[in-house]
Amino acid sequence: MGPYSAISSYSRVEILHLLQEQPGRTVTELCERTGLHANTVREHLQRLVAAGHVVQEKEHRTTRGRPRVFYSAATGEADASSPVARARVQDAARRGDLMRRVLPGSAGPLDEDAAHQLDAIVDDLVDAGFDPLVDEHALTIDLTPCPHATSQADHLETLCRVHIGLMQSVLSEARGPLKVEGIASACDPETCVVHLTR
Repeated sequence: MGPYSAISSYSRVEILHLLQEQPGRTVTELCERTGLHANTVREHLQRLVAAGHVVQEKEHRTTRGRPRVFYSAATGEADASSPVARARVQDAARRGDLMRRVLPGSAGPLDEDAAHQLDAIVDDLVDAGFDPLVDEHALTIDLTPCPHATSQADHLETLCRVHIGLMQSVLSEARGPLKVEGIASACDPETCVVHLTR
């Protein structure tokens, strides 16, 4: 796992998990749920927003006072789409198109939209410290061995849920037919294979 990965810290994983479970949380709520100091939570949220994993929205107030800021996990859907994630997906599609043009025989069996989704998800997984092996025919992504299994051994179930949510978010942001169906041998670092479906 790279030292600059936004999800290299379990505290950020925990915050992202809380936001995936219930969007629209405030810093105060996240402090209560995690036991972290408000400044620490804000710092983690800044990293997650900068990575495109979280979106923020200011409260629209009609009275005096500072508006609250609500945080939600980016889902790729219209109401929770991150401009950072959108740009990353577009960059991945451009790189994938270039690779398919210059490397004969590198085009797989998928249509352009699905290929762009795979370009985006592979980029995201590599940034998160994985070494993904994609089978375009079987629509699987082998992540074995999980690079997070040792450092996050006590939190594998939460970590797996967060990663599934992140993968689904990337696929949604890329606007294609593929979705995450599930993980074979979920939370087993020895066999981690993500199954996609159209």
